[in-house]
Amino acid sequence: MSKRNSAASKTAARERLRVEREREAKRAKTRRQIIVACSVVAVLAAAGGIGYAVVQANKPGYWEDAAKAKLVKPANTTGTKGTTVVMGKATAKKTLVMYEDPRCPICAQFEQTVGATVKSDYDAGKFKIQYVGASFLDNSLTGEGSKNALSALGAALNVSPEAFLEYKTALYSAKYHPEETSDKFKDDAYLIKVADTVSALKGNSKFQTAVKNGTYDRWALEMSKTFDKSGVTGTPTLKMDGKTLTGSDGKNAPMTVADFTAAVDAALKG
Repeated sequence: MSKRNSAASKTAARERLRVEREREAKRAKTRRQIIVACSVVAVLAAAGGIGYAVVQANKPGYWEDAAKAKLVKPANTTGTKGTTVVMGKATAKKTLVMYEDPRCPICAQFEQTVGATVKSDYDAGKFKIQYVGASFLDNSLTGEGSKNALSALGAALNVSPEAFLEYKTALYSAKYHPEETSDKFKDDAYLIKVADTVSALKGNSKFQTAVKNGTYDRWALEMSKTFDKSGVTGTPTLKMDGKTLTGSDGKNAPMTVADFTAAVDAALKG
């Protein structure tokens, strides 16, 4: 091989090496750009995810939205917001005010023990009944069953006072009332299942639609406010002529038929 050819070969080899190095440098630059771009996208995605989570966390919940919804008052109510619920014969001179929370286990116990006597006296015209519903157990136990059941009671009241009272009895029954810590009443399907035991509500499409659509959710919240402003701190609480009715212990609601009858008879004479 001549020196000339040898020099040319070396020159060509150096040129190929230079070109290859330039290509490698371009490939490396491209890889760095891709990595940086992906990192930026990842950061933006993470930031977006965090931002979405923050927005979701600060987004008003269902019941916060319900508080701003249009107020639909059930039939058979009075008062500016329909939270005065008084039922009974016009000839009854006095009114038994009943403060209850749908999830309250003591209210269920009262209904199961004394409820039939209350209904019998009510039917006989001894007194009217004013119902004041509460939902404070949703706060202390967490959940929404009290509010949701109260809304369903509003739907029943819209059908008739009798349907309301029968439905309330069914919700408090031993068969259907859940444990205090169970939020079964949050389930519309369960509330409708219980309602199907009440003749006026069984298969009642208007009632069922109102429950599913939350027609009386805002009303339930307004009723809860009425309870909160009453000064009553526990359920069940019974009052007549502004005085609290108690059992033989002089402190708690009358939880036996004998105690209830004695307290009511005394109040009716007072």
